[in-house]
Amino acid sequence: MNQIVHWCRKQLLQFVATIIFYTAIPLPYIKNLEFERVACFAPVVGLMIGAILGLLDTTIDYLGIPVLTRSALVIILWVVITGGLHLDGAMDTADGLAVTDPERRLQVMVDSATGAFGAMAAIAILLLKTTALSDLSENRCLTLIAACGWGRWGQQVAIAFYPYLKPTGKGAFHKQAIQSYKDILPSWFLLISLSGLIWLINPQNLALAMGMMIIGTVISGLTAAWFNHKLGGHTGDTYGAVVEWTEALFLCVITSFS
Repeated sequence: MNQIVHWCRKQLLQFVATIIFYTAIPLPYIKNLEFERVACFAPVVGLMIGAILGLLDTTIDYLGIPVLTRSALVIILWVVITGGLHLDGAMDTADGLAVTDPERRLQVMVDSATGAFGAMAAIAILLLKTTALSDLSENRCLTLIAACGWGRWGQQVAIAFYPYLKPTGKGAFHKQAIQSYKDILPSWFLLISLSGLIWLINPQNLALAMGMMIIGTVISGLTAAWFNHKLGGHTGDTYGAVVEWTEALFLCVITSFS
């Protein structure tokens, strides 16, 4: 029994560490938190973020706020909850990819200054998310939850299958926690279960449930593969870019199932 209690406590502390690492949600100080395995819990935190966004969307819907304004408010909260962590990575990645010299790309990505291509990437991501969410008239909460979950599973794919380009960095320890496809299967089954739950809640949502499962898997994998193709591997910035672009593209494609 003591071993079970110890294991549950350890997993709870790891989940708290993941929330602190990936979000700006204020939590009380806890000593001796370990952050080495936070990437393993990233999709779970994504589902939590999506649930918060869905709750906000449902709440302000009762206030009669128009759908476009409502969608914009949800996207703003989306950035606030994550502290802009992933969006900053997407911007730095865009600035790096704009450099024609492959050897200088990582240097440009390290630079904290945002260039023109980084700004354009941020505008494109936020615009795609806002307009796609505005096109969804039903199942908005479930779609937000799924988008946040699949975005972070895409990050896990990038960690598991592709090399890390820096010997050090904020994302370097993720490679120690996720080393093969076996380490990302639990998260994949969790997201597949979400699709099954959507179908169980309403059997008429079978197409939506299947669409989320297929689209989420494909877009997550392709996005991680595309950045690897362009850079020859991944960094902490590209992990963020994978999250943001997977979320945006997922929302865009899922509108066809609305």
